[in-house]
Amino acid sequence: MSYRLAMGLLCLALAGCQNSNPYVASSLPLPPAPPQAANTFDASAYPAPPRDFGRYRSWTWQNGQLPSGTALAEPAQIADAVSSALDQHGLRPARNGQSGDLLVSANVQLERRLRQVREDYYPYDNYPYGYPYGGYVGAGRYYNGYGVYGSVPVVRTYEVEVVVVYVDLYDARDGQAVWSTSAETSSQGSQGERAEALRKSVNKALSGYPPS
Repeated sequence: MSYRLAMGLLCLALAGCQNSNPYVASSLPLPPAPPQAANTFDASAYPAPPRDFGRYRSWTWQNGQLPSGTALAEPAQIADAVSSALDQHGLRPARNGQSGDLLVSANVQLERRLRQVREDYYPYDNYPYGYPYGGYVGAGRYYNGYGVYGSVPVVRTYEVEVVVVYVDLYDARDGQAVWSTSAETSSQGSQGERAEALRKSVNKALSGYPPS
């Protein structure tokens, strides 16, 4: 390309850059805020303040009702277990018919769970004359009567009954839930052992109160 041709193309390019830009920036003014905006607080724009659990000192039953009884325990027995557990965390029943700082709701249910247990099964445990001098012990392994005999892992599934306790705490001022928890304990055994399982479940459910 000749020198004159290159200079000509450069001049044309510079002339094109000097043309006016057909696009002009413009903006419209923002619409005025509605009159009620000055008096409206948008709570969603701010994080919720941390709840002060230290101000909760007393409690009453929600709607003034004791927990419902079950085949496991009567309402008074459940109420006594919950009251004792709350007392360990510095929460006292409200006195003289006054409203407590917290409203408490509790529910106890008897439910069933499946448990799996791994056991080692020895094939010759039921051999009528003791362990033989030789033979195969699972998975093609040979037992010669002198070494360590083998075992076969067996997973057994059991169905057990458990006591499940549900406890909910609400702020008495605004009705908002502040704590919800549950725990379970095996309920196998006599009536007395089941009552002890109820007490352990309630204590376990409230063991994390107040949250750190």
